[in-house]
Amino acid sequence: MLHTLRPHFGATKKRKRIARGSSAGGGTTAGRGTKGQQSRAGKGRRFGFEGGQVPMIRRQPKLGGFINPNRVEVEVINVDVLEAKLEAGTYTVTALKERSLLTTNRPVKILGRGKVTKAFHLTVHAASKSAKQAITKAGGSVKIAASK
Repeated sequence: MLHTLRPHFGATKKRKRIARGSSAGGGTTAGRGTKGQQSRAGKGRRFGFEGGQVPMIRRQPKLGGFINPNRVEVEVINVDVLEAKLEAGTYTVTALKERSLLTTNRPVKILGRGKVTKAFHLTVHAASKSAKQAITKAGGSVKIAASK
């Protein structure tokens, strides 16, 4: 029956009652060793305490740096991607989005990685010098549209 269940013999042990006299086996120093900070009453220390050394939290800079509130994040496309995925022609930001080359609504910037052989006529928000050179060299053009 459930009310007769007991742990196996030797499976449980009585806890050692420290600081209850020397004959109890945990008297005098009560298992704390002799002297030192750990042996004293109230030995607990606050979070981050490093033994009197200047703690990590105080060694860090007070403020976390500078975040430019006027930063404009752009979505970039390299010219090698245009070369691989598009035919020569005229493209705007919406046309690039329709062809799944853009994934966000951020302003678009063309970068100059790769080579161009097709004549692209692009209207985007920004383009690097190398991208403009590569596209114009291939017979295309880059028109900069006003950003949102």
